[in-house]
Amino acid sequence: MTSPMTRLPDGLSAGRPSRPTEYADQTARVAALVASKGGTWDGINPESVARMRLQNRFLTGLDIARHTATVMRRDMAAYDADPANYTQSLGAWHGFVAQQQMISVKKHFGSLKGRYIYLSGWMVAALRSEFGPLPDQSMHEKTSVPALISEIYTFLKQADARELGMLFRDLDAARAAGDAAKEANILNAIENYETHVVPIIADIDAGFGNAEATYLLAKKMIEAGACALQIENQVSDEKQCGHQDGKVTVPHEDFLAKVRAVRYAFLELGIDDGIVVTRTDSLGAGLTKQIAVSHAPGDIGDQYNSFLDCEEIDPATARNGDVIINRNGKMLRPKRLPSNLFQFRAGTGEDRCVLDCITSLQNGADLLWIETEKPHISQIAGMVDRIRAVIPNAKLAYNNSPSFNWTLNFRQQVFDAYKAEGKDVSAYDRAKLMSVDYDTTELAIEADNRIRTFQADAAKRAGIFHHLITLPTYHTTALSVDNLSRDYFGAAGMLGYVAGVQRQEIRQGIACVRHQNMSGSDIGDDHKEYFAGEAALKAGGVHNTMNQFA
Repeated sequence: MTSPMTRLPDGLSAGRPSRPTEYADQTARVAALVASKGGTWDGINPESVARMRLQNRFLTGLDIARHTATVMRRDMAAYDADPANYTQSLGAWHGFVAQQQMISVKKHFGSLKGRYIYLSGWMVAALRSEFGPLPDQSMHEKTSVPALISEIYTFLKQADARELGMLFRDLDAARAAGDAAKEANILNAIENYETHVVPIIADIDAGFGNAEATYLLAKKMIEAGACALQIENQVSDEKQCGHQDGKVTVPHEDFLAKVRAVRYAFLELGIDDGIVVTRTDSLGAGLTKQIAVSHAPGDIGDQYNSFLDCEEIDPATARNGDVIINRNGKMLRPKRLPSNLFQFRAGTGEDRCVLDCITSLQNGADLLWIETEKPHISQIAGMVDRIRAVIPNAKLAYNNSPSFNWTLNFRQQVFDAYKAEGKDVSAYDRAKLMSVDYDTTELAIEADNRIRTFQADAAKRAGIFHHLITLPTYHTTALSVDNLSRDYFGAAGMLGYVAGVQRQEIRQGIACVRHQNMSGSDIGDDHKEYFAGEAALKAGGVHNTMNQFA
């Protein structure tokens, strides 16, 4: 339910297809309002107001969070019914990048169903911090995360306004031509318009502090529009990228306090369907900063401590400052490193991941995230099977990370499978399978096929509801700029841009080739006409060079 302060115009339902009479209803309502003002509002065109309302159907970030949470819950239920209904996202580091993703998806597939946006803390640190490029260690300004969420939704709302504006222009042209059939088709497209505003899964890192700090930041992120927040079980001040070494986890009770803080933030703001994604880094984290509090054998603190690498000691030999725990009547000293951290026993990572996941789901989490060191379906499925033995509907968001060498990993997986099946692999060097020399081999082709079907296969076998790539647009930006720079500053000169960029935009129907339109120039012209009528000085006249791309 929309709060009174953020109430949408009568007849509008945020983000949902409009009712068949909505456009006419809105126009009639505004016409009645204008008529009630005794002629003082006669300069207001009711149909123009109806158009502006449709172009701005989300008035606040909370409207967006409420709508997108509903969308995501619906998609989770669809996945539970059939794992073929998995969802996907690409990470975006700027509103424009996110906007172009959604415009592209809508152009190529006709619908945005099941497509989200991922907001990566790594990319915020690397690309959006006032300190300059930073590693993924929670050193960037925490306010930059909600600011990026707000920026993304500003660009997605503008994509709606732009596309609807073009429909309104087409409607006016059909009316002017007296083409009733075309007018009816365009009105139907307007009434059943699908918004570009899709769910964002936003990275809150380890909460940027204690549970109160987590709660305060979560509120800002939700107010900006995020319906799903992903939080990890690392220590805030020791936080590392999930694919780097030196990760330090916290006891479950510490982590669960932050999970509850996020849930409280959702509930306080009226987003009852908000999604909490709990990420475990335990598979690659061999360290802890704290010994968990335990009140009874077998409780969650005792289970956390049971994975510690300890040595049995005689209490009489205890040193000043030692931590000593009692395990089955034996006095044990956890091994403490020079960094003052305690280490877990080698080989306990998967067991700790499973415990983390079960504990999270039993304490309010909606989705899991298991950070792995490679994309291997059997490894993920093995852990998920154990989790689902306790919680049958457990499901994951999974990082299809650019930190993995996908080509090498999958070629090695196929190599190992061939060898296990007794196939002759003497023509291959397992350590050098990345080589271009193997690109056309049977092994490489099979590996590429497994990469192609990885998401569908993992959704079915390993319980992955949402597949995301954290940093794709970081890499695509670098690649495209490198290609353009090589050609433009080289022998190709201006042809490097024309052939490599503009001509491709035209041939592929990339909307940005008409960059003035994409930036909102035509929306501005429409508003000028609303405000000034025939006196409007518009930019989109016959001399506008964008007409060359009509």
